[in-house]
Amino acid sequence: MPPANNLKRPPRRFEFDRDSFAFANELHWAYHFDSATGKTTFSKRDPKPDYAHRCFVLTRAARQFLYHTRFDTGLPKTDTETYRTRIREVMSRTPRVTCAPEDEVVFPGFVSLREFSGAHEALLKAECGGAWRSYVLRSHWRMIFPISRAHQERTAISLRDEIRRGASPIIHLVLFPKLTINHGMILFDATETQTSVKFNAYDPNQPARPAEVLFDRRTSTFSLPANHYWAGGVLDVIEIYRDWWM
Repeated sequence: MPPANNLKRPPRRFEFDRDSFAFANELHWAYHFDSATGKTTFSKRDPKPDYAHRCFVLTRAARQFLYHTRFDTGLPKTDTETYRTRIREVMSRTPRVTCAPEDEVVFPGFVSLREFSGAHEALLKAECGGAWRSYVLRSHWRMIFPISRAHQERTAISLRDEIRRGASPIIHLVLFPKLTINHGMILFDATETQTSVKFNAYDPNQPARPAEVLFDRRTSTFSLPANHYWAGGVLDVIEIYRDWWM
């Protein structure tokens, strides 16, 4: 069970090279974007991926590790079953608030989640949760209601302020009812100009490097640049794993 004395310390600031998973959330589809026509086509991947539909699983788990663990290279590495027990303890805890330092789950022999997940990929994939967790989210109700430009402006300001305080908000990127994107990321840095805010993000689909999510102050819209699963363009952003109802 989660410890009773939460909120005893502020959360550590998310650092991409330390706090992200080394492996990716895989995609069932290969996407092909025609820049001339704007048309998107897709085909099934062959071979079929064995670790897909876990973007929300990995963002939630990354913050659970950020809020509830300590990696210690001063201690010797231990056996797989001990690590399994400790992963399960972390997964049982809330991704919304931190634990007290004395309640941290210690992972001996590794410097970070990034290093640990490179060495124990299969174990983490087995224990962090099934794909169903990406579908059964208490926050999914929000995307079916209209999202106004005023809402997106408030969201951008709130996300920026949270990052300034050292928090690492988790966001849901969505287009509804099209659902051409339905994805989760963790934000960890924000750079402002008079016309925009650029957020740096951990994208579990692209674990090699940080992603960027952009907010245009002039149009009060978020956008995500083109990548291997998204043609690029405007979308909506909702913060999740913040309150009991989101």
